[in-house]
Amino acid sequence: MLGVSDEKIDALPDYASSELYSDAERVALEFADCMTITGREVSDQLFSRLREFYDDDALVELTATIAWENASSKFNRALRVPSQQLWKRHSSE
Repeated sequence: MLGVSDEKIDALPDYASSELYSDAERVALEFADCMTITGREVSDQLFSRLREFYDDDALVELTATIAWENASSKFNRALRVPSQQLWKRHSSE
């Protein structure tokens, strides 16, 4: 799937402790969680950690992508647009 191993995808729920993810990937995924999960906030400490790995342009792009996916998900859910199930793995058989 776009160069990401099945093993890494399977480890996604445990990205914070998985050795399959780099520090940059872990902080980006934590950022996505904080932007997405109700009741979570992006702390100053998390933002500082993001700045260790990403420049201004990359942070804007990352933030916009996460925000777009969140908005798209909320929009589709509200209008009862069914999932296209793109997240499902397809057998290579």
